[in-house]
Amino acid sequence: MSTWDSRHWADPDSGAARTDLVTMFRNLCRSSPWKWQSLRFEYWDEPFEEAPSPAAPLVRAWLRRPGALRLESPDGLVLHSTTGINDSKDGFYVSSTRKSWLLPPHLVTPVYDDSGLVRRRPEAAYGEPGFGNGRFSAALDPVELAGNAPVPLEFPGSNPVEVRDVIRLEHEGRPALEAEVAPTPAYHPADPSAPLCPPGRNRIRVDLGTGVCVSSHALKPEKDQYGHWLRIIAVDEYMLDDLFLAESMNLTDVRRHISWDVPA
Repeated sequence: MSTWDSRHWADPDSGAARTDLVTMFRNLCRSSPWKWQSLRFEYWDEPFEEAPSPAAPLVRAWLRRPGALRLESPDGLVLHSTTGINDSKDGFYVSSTRKSWLLPPHLVTPVYDDSGLVRRRPEAAYGEPGFGNGRFSAALDPVELAGNAPVPLEFPGSNPVEVRDVIRLEHEGRPALEAEVAPTPAYHPADPSAPLCPPGRNRIRVDLGTGVCVSSHALKPEKDQYGHWLRIIAVDEYMLDDLFLAESMNLTDVRRHISWDVPA
């Protein structure tokens, strides 16, 4: 168990230099697995400057780590719901690969910086549930923008993205860090067909409390409509299994009459 409260909100206005803000931005991108266990949010698969258009399509999401996800349309239609979240793994699966023995991230301790953000991530069973394209799951844990650990001082060009002009602002009423970033040859997105940071300049915004990438927007004119917007509604709410299962697991209501049909 870490001796640092990993949910401590770092303060970018505490006299940090510009280079420190760049480091803080990268460490924040590594911190998501240790900052929350459940999240309720709304997601738009397109970028916006200030706020989503009322007519823009969205999905409402409930996510509980590890791997439980429910998505609804604005009208309450269930678009996706995880099934089999309590299924056990058989002996063949457990013994087949080394990866199957890895622990969930919240059960291992990373290396923190002085602000309580993650400087170096340990080996663990990372991965967020996705829907539609890989940008959805990458936004929930934007480590692809920073890598698992800082690069050596001798090789600054090996950072996945170049980060500049980091500022603090509010996103949907929550504190966030925003930066202008551009990918380098060392950038390897989790989904090459849907990166958080496509070639060229991009505006990326990361929530301070959760480490979730809440906004991405490509600044190249030909990719002006590439990006996403995410509105966090609640963090670490208690979520029952029934929310994510196709069939309710509620016990029988004994107040109801149960008929017993006896064959003649």
